[in-house]
Amino acid sequence: MWIPTEHEKYGVVIASFRGTVPYGLSLEIGDTVQILEKCDGWYRGFALKNPNIKGIFPSSYVHLKNACVKNKGQFEMVIPTEDSVITEMTSTLRDWGTMWKQLYVRNEGDLFHRLWHIMNEILDLRRQVLVGHLTHDRMKDVKRHITARLDWGNEQLGLDLVPRKEYAMVDPEDISITELYRLMEHRHRKKDTPVQASSHHLFVQMKSLMCSNLGEELEVIFSLFDSKENRPISERFFLRLNRNGLPKAPDKPDRHCSLFVDLGSSDLRKDIYITVHIIRIGRMGAGEKKNACSVQYRRPFGCAVLSIADLLTGETKDDLVLKVYMCNTESEWYQIHENIIKKLNARYNLTGSNAGLAVSLQLLHGDIEQIRREYSSVFSHGVSITRKLGFSNIIMPGEMRNDLYITIERGEFEKGGKSVARNVEVTMFIVDSNGQPLKDFISFGSGEPPATEYHSFVLYHNNSPRWSELLKLPIPVDKFRGSHIRFEFRHCSTKEKGEKKLFGFSFVPLMQEDGRTLPDGTHELIVHKCEENTNLQDTTRYLKLPFSKVIFLGNNNQTMKATKESFWITSFLCSTKLTQNGDMLDLLKWRTHPDKITGCLSKLKEIDGSEIVKFLQDTLDTLFGILDENSQKYGSKVFDSLVHIINLLQDSKFHHFKPVMDTYIESHFAGALAYRDLIKVLKWYVDRITEAERQEHIQEVLKAQEYIFKYIVQSRRLFSLATGGQNEEEFRCCIQELLMSVRFFLSQESKGAGALSQSQAVFLSSFPAVYSELLKLFDVREVANLVQDTLGSLPTIMHVDDSLQAIKLQCIGKTVESQLYTNPDSRYILLPVVLHHLHIHLQEQKDLIMCARILSNVFCLIKKNSSEKSVLEEIDVIVASLLDILLRTILEITSRPQATSSAMRLQFQDVTGEFVACLLSLLRQMTDRHYQQLLNSFNTKEELRDFLLQIFTVFRILIRPEMFPKDWTVMRLVANNVIITTVLYLSDALRKNFLNENFEYKIWDSYFYLAVIFINQLCLQLEMFTPSKKKKVLEKYGDMRVTMGCEIFSMWQNLGEHKLHFIPALIGPFLEVTLIPQPDLRNVMIPIFHDMMDWEQRRSGNFKQVEAKLIDKLDSLMSEGKGDETYRELFNSIIPLFGPYPSLLKKIERETWRESGVSLIATVTRLMERLLDYRDCMKMGEVDGKKIGCTVSLLNFYKTELNKEEMYIRYIHKLYDLHLKAQNFTEAAYTLLLYDELLEWSDRPLREFLTYPMQTEWQRKEHLHLTIVQNFDRGKCWENGIILCRKLAEQYEGYYDYRNLSKMRMMEASLYDKIMDQQRLEPEFFRVGFYGKKFPFFLRNKEFVCRGHDYERLEAFQQRMLNEFPHAIAMQHANQPDETIFQAEAQYLQIYAVTPIPESQEVLQREGVPDNIKSFYKVNHIWKFRYDRPFHKGTKDKENEFKSLWVERTSLYLVQSLPGISRWFEVEKREVIEMSPLENAIEVLENKNQQLKALISQCQTRQMQNINPLTMCLNGVIDAAVNGGVSRYQEAFFVKDYILSHPEDGEKIARLRELMLEQAQILEFGLAVHEKFVPQDMRPLHKKLVDQFFVMKSSFGIQEFPACIQASPVHFPNGSPRVCRNSAPASMSPDGTRVIPRRSPLSYPAVNRYSSSSLSSQASAEVSNITGHSESSDEVFNIQPSPSTSSLSSTHSASPNVTSSAPSSARASPLLSDKHKHSRENSCLSPRDRPCSAIYPTPVEPSQRTLFNHIGDGALPRSDPNLSTPEKASPARHTTSVSPSPAGRSPLKGSVQSFTPSPVEYNSPGLSSNSPVLSGSYSSGISSLSRCSTSETSGFENQANEQSGPGPGPVPMPVPMPVPMPVPSFSGSEEPVRKESKTPPPYSVYERTLRRPVPLPHSLSIPVTSEPPALPPKPLAARSSHLENGTRRTEPGPRPRPLPRKVSQL
Repeated sequence: MWIPTEHEKYGVVIASFRGTVPYGLSLEIGDTVQILEKCDGWYRGFALKNPNIKGIFPSSYVHLKNACVKNKGQFEMVIPTEDSVITEMTSTLRDWGTMWKQLYVRNEGDLFHRLWHIMNEILDLRRQVLVGHLTHDRMKDVKRHITARLDWGNEQLGLDLVPRKEYAMVDPEDISITELYRLMEHRHRKKDTPVQASSHHLFVQMKSLMCSNLGEELEVIFSLFDSKENRPISERFFLRLNRNGLPKAPDKPDRHCSLFVDLGSSDLRKDIYITVHIIRIGRMGAGEKKNACSVQYRRPFGCAVLSIADLLTGETKDDLVLKVYMCNTESEWYQIHENIIKKLNARYNLTGSNAGLAVSLQLLHGDIEQIRREYSSVFSHGVSITRKLGFSNIIMPGEMRNDLYITIERGEFEKGGKSVARNVEVTMFIVDSNGQPLKDFISFGSGEPPATEYHSFVLYHNNSPRWSELLKLPIPVDKFRGSHIRFEFRHCSTKEKGEKKLFGFSFVPLMQEDGRTLPDGTHELIVHKCEENTNLQDTTRYLKLPFSKVIFLGNNNQTMKATKESFWITSFLCSTKLTQNGDMLDLLKWRTHPDKITGCLSKLKEIDGSEIVKFLQDTLDTLFGILDENSQKYGSKVFDSLVHIINLLQDSKFHHFKPVMDTYIESHFAGALAYRDLIKVLKWYVDRITEAERQEHIQEVLKAQEYIFKYIVQSRRLFSLATGGQNEEEFRCCIQELLMSVRFFLSQESKGAGALSQSQAVFLSSFPAVYSELLKLFDVREVANLVQDTLGSLPTIMHVDDSLQAIKLQCIGKTVESQLYTNPDSRYILLPVVLHHLHIHLQEQKDLIMCARILSNVFCLIKKNSSEKSVLEEIDVIVASLLDILLRTILEITSRPQATSSAMRLQFQDVTGEFVACLLSLLRQMTDRHYQQLLNSFNTKEELRDFLLQIFTVFRILIRPEMFPKDWTVMRLVANNVIITTVLYLSDALRKNFLNENFEYKIWDSYFYLAVIFINQLCLQLEMFTPSKKKKVLEKYGDMRVTMGCEIFSMWQNLGEHKLHFIPALIGPFLEVTLIPQPDLRNVMIPIFHDMMDWEQRRSGNFKQVEAKLIDKLDSLMSEGKGDETYRELFNSIIPLFGPYPSLLKKIERETWRESGVSLIATVTRLMERLLDYRDCMKMGEVDGKKIGCTVSLLNFYKTELNKEEMYIRYIHKLYDLHLKAQNFTEAAYTLLLYDELLEWSDRPLREFLTYPMQTEWQRKEHLHLTIVQNFDRGKCWENGIILCRKLAEQYEGYYDYRNLSKMRMMEASLYDKIMDQQRLEPEFFRVGFYGKKFPFFLRNKEFVCRGHDYERLEAFQQRMLNEFPHAIAMQHANQPDETIFQAEAQYLQIYAVTPIPESQEVLQREGVPDNIKSFYKVNHIWKFRYDRPFHKGTKDKENEFKSLWVERTSLYLVQSLPGISRWFEVEKREVIEMSPLENAIEVLENKNQQLKALISQCQTRQMQNINPLTMCLNGVIDAAVNGGVSRYQEAFFVKDYILSHPEDGEKIARLRELMLEQAQILEFGLAVHEKFVPQDMRPLHKKLVDQFFVMKSSFGIQEFPACIQASPVHFPNGSPRVCRNSAPASMSPDGTRVIPRRSPLSYPAVNRYSSSSLSSQASAEVSNITGHSESSDEVFNIQPSPSTSSLSSTHSASPNVTSSAPSSARASPLLSDKHKHSRENSCLSPRDRPCSAIYPTPVEPSQRTLFNHIGDGALPRSDPNLSTPEKASPARHTTSVSPSPAGRSPLKGSVQSFTPSPVEYNSPGLSSNSPVLSGSYSSGISSLSRCSTSETSGFENQANEQSGPGPGPVPMPVPMPVPMPVPSFSGSEEPVRKESKTPPPYSVYERTLRRPVPLPHSLSIPVTSEPPALPPKPLAARSSHLENGTRRTEPGPRPRPLPRKVSQL
């Protein structure tokens, strides 16, 4: 049976449990669980990370922990009762764990690893805390480390700042908000500004002396030297080095490491240096022989110096090597360091051995205890401490020091009968009173133990040696009296014996007879001469002698001569026990000289403070002893002395001695009667304040009042104890009188900053310190009343003296901080005074910082949950006094501009945070009663209105993001909780007082505005929080947004008819609220929109205003990132909610309203769809089609559906910017044109808008025109630019602005030049279908046609689309998808290339128009596109597949023409027709014939350097024909069965027959041309071709051409062979050809290879192209439509058509014909007249005058059934000049063009009319519909102009080229280029013309030939006359010829 648990409430999972049992709960190690019930070893409960899922788990898997339970029962909360630091650590590490993994994902490696180390450290420290074996101090230390690391991690991860007290997290509910603010601010400041350490320490480690020729031991002495004052400031650090330059005791770190301690901040400056003096121990001369002398001397070696400023930057200098210098003369040694510092180079140089001193230096900051903690390793290994000289800046009580510093300065000695000066060595001893040397009291430095005697270093031959060696003598106090120091002087011989001969001595006693020690300063000592063997052990013999020159000369002027030799020392005492001051000694011994008491008391002020504090207790005893002795006589003097000592302790140097005085008062003070005299003298002084002129001494007295009162109180307590409380009333009266005097003096008003106001300020500064003393004797209430009266007596006039006002406020502040104020009883008495002064200051806006501090302290004492009566009364007082002024103050300081001067900034620095915390504290403490009283206290509605407006405004300020730092979420949530509670109280007042007839719009508007920005706060958006943080917030505060939302709804419903005031103003704010992804909030708020629509409908009969506002706001809000798909769906579901209003309107009105309402919602929903798509797209980095398409969709929506002109224009410019960024200049121009079209050429002024200045409409339109022209120019869409130039020119002309008109005409001219001179790439077009529900709305289940980028082929385009839609699946077929694909939850892309069908054929069909011009019309303003798909209809004949090969031709119509405002537009309509096999065959043959003609023409006009393209094309056609290619057509269409069954195809069959004959004719002529140009090594191939041609003719059954066919040679555009046997000049007139109408109006050249296996099988074709061999006929004719065939698998895609006059060397691409796979001249032909070809690529229509230099690739296997041959099979194109061509004759006329027999066989038999032309590598594309070719005409068009022979006159050439001869012409054709032909020949073609030709580059030029290549003889005259006649017909008059063009070779 399951039993609810009593104690087992909380546990941690110690083993993972899978939860496989019924009702099992899956758990992981580390999860925390809350246990609800237990049963037989099982628990039931839930994991705290997911409390909604409950289940059972084994009890053995859980480790139970102690926990306390809140809210027992259904909603109980379990809180673990562990250390709060542990709890915080655990939860924080859990949060970090998730974020830490995210760091790895985001590739933030550095933070990832740092956080990993910190987490491990925290876990380690956590373990230590949990073990529980730490001492209290260590535990504190560990917690400090933990919290520091937690704070660091939180800051790095952008988490919240955690308020802490004593290292534990603070619950904001348990402390006042002001205290919470202080904690937050303290942690924030601690994080931002590290506290500057006041004390610093220098760590020095000696490593070695690097020197080449050591060999002697060394002494190294470090010290700090002040170069400014020229004195050492520290003791010395002394260490010894061995002969190798290494420390002698490496195992003892304290011997070679030292810490120079207690450096003040003033010591860290440039002129403080580390000096290092090095002394060697050895022979006198460094180079002496070893056996010269055995005695060791200390001799100078070198010196090094380093400025301490060098350490301030890096702080650590490891392995620093200092240069060691030596003075030039030894006599300068004492000041070598000064010379080096001053850089007096002449006095020193580097040591001969070039020594270097290796040291390690580090500067440490903080007090010495902190350093010991942080650098424990340094201290644990051992380090010597080197002190500063003398006392440190702060003298600590209890510090025991008794150090005498002696500096051996210099000596003056006589020669002593020697010829040279002496080598003097000084030896020093300390001798006690018994004459015995004191052992081990001479310290050379901190690194060396003290010694008994000292030997100075020796200067060679120097009778005036200067040593300047500093020694410390730490002599105990008891040894001082009677001791003296003796100096012995010896001469050091350099002879072999090395003797040291004594020649004199000096001495100095340490203490004088009167008890004073040796005074500080330099002492000149007498050198007493003595014999070498004199025994100085008996001190009595010399102690009676004089020791000092000063004393000696003073007593004995006669004996000057006897004392020529002198010795100087400097002494300095640093002692806490001994004094050198006689006045101090006299005062302490006052009883021995009573007559000197007055003098001693007077001199006390002159004694140095350090002397007084050393003997503080003795001095105080002395003073109170004197007072007891004779209070009448000495009372005033003693009081003054006491005041002096008390004020001395105020000095920062001695303030640490205050505890010493406190201890003295508590424990040692015994003056039980002193209080009377102290009160008496103090009152005497206070009474005289107002009269005294000089107030300095009185101010000193007032400054000392704290300790005077301490003495008074302690004295009275002692008296009471002694007497049992006698004279109590008398004492009270004395105190009352004293305070009366004080009140009188305080109440006096001083004019200006007089002495009196200064005295008042001094009193007020120290008065609060007296409270605690008075409380020792008086009741709390009494003291409170005394203080209240005293503070109440202060004058309240504010203009008196600002400094005094500040002091008053500080006094109030100290009062609030005092112990007295913490008591509720006294607090209630003092509070009015405090509030009174605060009110005055806040009203004047003065001393705000202090006011804020006082207020904070006031509220800190009022705990949040204290509901005591006293607290409630205090709140009453505060609300009445301060609430209003507090609100005004916050408003004032938040609206105040930032002060400029630093002083002002200091005065008015931002204290907003503290005032805000005070206001929040006050509001949180207020109860219902307080709010009721507050609202009732307003006398009029106006006052209440002003108050409400004020508090709402303040609340809006409080929730500004900048109010608190961004990581103060705790503070923000507390503030919001207080605000919402207050608003709920105030909303009642709003409803009661400001509705109906008292309605006030302003206050209601302020209320709603506050509520909206409250809900929209970032810190309340719980969706952005981590789960744990969200859970904590919800548990503590709930979702405050929903509460406020409900309040808004409730208040809105109360408004009634006043709602109309807020429509449409509140639509935007309310809409913003509903966009928050909180379901409850949305459900509450969305119905308000119905209400708004309803009321607006009532008012105006519609809700256009609501609609307009809704749409405007929706755009701006959603672009800010608000709103989501759920919101769209929820908004859309409003429609059913219209029902609840049946009673509001009549039935008709309701119906009307409903319809318009539904319409509005639908519109808004569609807008949201687009806005959401737009926002999602804009999140991506790069500009892509999706962004542009989305913007276009939105832009069109604003234009067409919403008619929002301003939004429309904004999005036009957004789209324009996107295009510019993507370099879509043409689209950018079209986009800007949309805005341009909205403007008129008028002078209407326009406001400033977007980036446009204020200007007239005409100016803006002009600016737009110029920008658009510029973009059309950059996009090479010059024709469009010309139109705009003309429009602008018209305007300029109308205004007679000829200057700009001239510029515009020049610009227009330049655009014409660019059309003719610059190259333009023709883009590819691709059809893209977007299928599936996962696409954005503007793409979903729609198809588009896209204009590709330059050089972009199908594969590249497909890859780009897949990159833009990475989740999309590419469909592998071109069929229309079914409904399942449309509805799929996925993305499907279907892409294939389509061919543009130009709308206007006029320019394209007109003769003489250069191709550069035509190229524009082929690919611009295109509405219609098409693609073909081959398929078999009926039964498929395996022997001949052409019989059933049909083509499905699909035409696509767009909503807008391309190019336009986007690179892609949606398909509006699609049409599908089918082409029969016969039509297909006709188209194929037409294309192939055109291709052959083009190649032959190019060859004739020498455009080919290489004849290979012609060779391969001939080979392909002839070989195919021989091997049965075209014969398949014969079998299919010329058989009797077909003709009988298809009588309607008679014309088409005739046309097919005609085309076959024409092909044979062309081939024969081509072979003739080929023979002329074929190189020698290709002759065998040519022979083979000729042979095969005979076979071909015979296979056609043609022996002789019929008479109707025998005619002049085929008329080629660029001439024909010279000789043509059997030819007659039968001309081909324009009448000879007519257009054969097509059955289908949408004919399109089809494609040819359609492999049964796959459409991607181009590999075999490429091989055949390379080899030139034909495929087997089986493969060639294997034509099967395959449903799996994919346009996406194509590896050949269309190539832009490059039409240019520039030479190819000037191009980006090299002169390689395979660089471009395809060109699309064919696309310019009429869409109705292009047959679908299953065999050949598309021919170019007759009107087209461009011929292409292509290597034949017309029959490559093709993989894409939707690409025309030019798209696939024409990698490049070469343009040349062509003259108008005669057309082939119509078969309806019954005649065929005459055919020129083969030039190889003169009597060639005629060919039959069905000549097959398929074989070889060119026939391999028969069935490939993936390379669809385009032909615009089924036959040849009638030619208006025909040229039938060469003539001398100019020939019109649409693409002008310099050519060597005029040539007859026929229809231009397009020829595929073989990709394998890597090096096409450069051609140079010239044209005879009157205009200047544009020459080719020299590298491409070939010599001009005077005539075309010769052919076998032929009847030239007849042909010439024919051509002349043709010319006359064609050109009735001379026509201007286009500018000669250069040839571009692709």
